Amino acid sequence: MAVGLAVTAAALVAAGPRDTERPRGHPQADPVRERRAVQTVTAPVRIADGATVRLLRPGDRVDVIAAEETATGGDARVVARGARVTKVPEPLDGATEGGALVVLSVPRSTAASLAGASTTARLAVTLC
Repeated sequence: MAVGLAVTAAALVAAGPRDTERPRGHPQADPVRERRAVQTVTAPVRIADGATVRLLRPGDRVDVIAAEETATGGDARVVARGARVTKVPEPLDGATEGGALVVLSVPRSTAASLAGASTTARLAVTLC
């Protein structure tokens, strides 16, 4: 009788479906989703206080804060968090009143927020 059971089991295994993609006897786990890398872009940003920009070096991480100027005091909001400084261009001769330029590496959506904020607010940075 034992021989008959062994032969039957072997025949069932041989006749069963062939799925060579996954190991037999183990349930297949849910496939791991691939995470898309966030595409970063370089964004030139004019910071209101030029002296602050002179403290920055490539590789620094900064938060960019937009301060609205209104008669009632205005609001301040963080526009970019942990942006990486990629370049600090030398200021042009005599161009100290308009702030200073810094080039940041940020996600594409953050670059759009920075561009929009710079049209209506003064931008400042804090080191992270």
